[in-house]
Amino acid sequence: MATAVETLGKLERRITISFPLTDVRTEVEKRLKVQARTAKAPGFRPGKVPLKMVAAQYGYQIESEVLNDKVGRAFNDAANENNLRVAGFPNIVPKEEAAEGQLAFDATFEVYPEVAIGDLTAVEIETVQAEVSEAEIDKTIDILRKQRVHFHTKGEAGEHGDGGEAIAANGDRVTVDFVGSIDGVEFPGGKAEGYAFVLGEGRMLPEFEAATLGLKVGEAKTFPLSFPEDYHGKDVAGKTASFTITLQKLEWAHLPEVDAEFAKSLGVADGDLAKMREDIKVNLQREVAGRVKARNKEAVMDALIKVAELEVPKTLIAQDSERLAEMTRQDMAQRGMNVKDVPFPAELFAEKAERRVRLGLILSQLVGDNKLQATPEQVKAQIEDFAQSYEDPREVLKYYYSDRRRLGEIEALVLEENVVTYVLGLSKVTTKAVAFDELMGSNAQA
Repeated sequence: MATAVETLGKLERRITISFPLTDVRTEVEKRLKVQARTAKAPGFRPGKVPLKMVAAQYGYQIESEVLNDKVGRAFNDAANENNLRVAGFPNIVPKEEAAEGQLAFDATFEVYPEVAIGDLTAVEIETVQAEVSEAEIDKTIDILRKQRVHFHTKGEAGEHGDGGEAIAANGDRVTVDFVGSIDGVEFPGGKAEGYAFVLGEGRMLPEFEAATLGLKVGEAKTFPLSFPEDYHGKDVAGKTASFTITLQKLEWAHLPEVDAEFAKSLGVADGDLAKMREDIKVNLQREVAGRVKARNKEAVMDALIKVAELEVPKTLIAQDSERLAEMTRQDMAQRGMNVKDVPFPAELFAEKAERRVRLGLILSQLVGDNKLQATPEQVKAQIEDFAQSYEDPREVLKYYYSDRRRLGEIEALVLEENVVTYVLGLSKVTTKAVAFDELMGSNAQA
């Protein structure tokens, strides 16, 4: 049986549930007899172990299982009888005072809030748009060329030339030996042999690169280098060291020509340059469309958070914080980082979790009120859109439809897009053109 629901706060509730102790004992005995049929113990054949020995071995575990089952069932029954939408899991503790022959527990929990969404027609939302011009295609081709760069010894004649005068310049790859010291003492990490880097990429500190510029192979230079206060090496941060570098190898960068062979290397079988540019344009437009969609979705989600009023269950925030912490741990581990002993306090993720939970409640309300659920046709269309960028689209379809969890991710994505379309259709929308570089440099996520 359960008492009436007590209201402890805006969302917090409490129910006291109780049941006869004899019910627990009867169920425990029943389960012990079942366990005894297969129980094993030294000196006894399976199924012939005395019930007292079975009880000694399994009694505590079985009693815990029975209590958990009965308390859980009683709580669920009470929640259903009172039409309560329980958020998260209840905190159930034994009640010290109980009627004779009864077991009693207090279940404290939160309920889902009422979500009040304001007038969407009064909401102002700024969306973005961006275009892919010939300049962006040219920039992308330059990037693709740099990804396929070849280095040749500078000053030596070859099929592509000699690279000019054999002195170190920006864009060259240099291989150096260096040794650094502070107050005449070498420090850990301040010495290397055969260390290669490309001048001008900013991989080394500016003073180090500046000292390398103009050197010829075999030449050495000694120079002072001041480490920044926020340098990652704490032992040398903020200190000035004396470095000596010796240039051992000098290579110039040869970028491939934009010709048929270059186009073929990008997957254009016949080497047609016009076709190559069109393929690049299509890929850039797909990327731009994705970034624009993400930025506009974030704008809609921000607007919904401002226009909706609701209390967010602390239980759900705590659960999502823990989920985000574990996801972060797994992600870092997959990247090869040793996170075995690294703490991931859930509190660090509370702000992000609160936003996620809040948005989830708002979206759920909007979807239910306005029938914005994802249809099978929309889900299939979304998967087919994803599949366009893969060599075998059929394998992509199979990948999603063979796993209900993966399919659920697509359904959630379509549902969000339905909400975005619905909100933009009602609100006051202005559109701002953004530069390609600005858009591609953003990582908007709702």
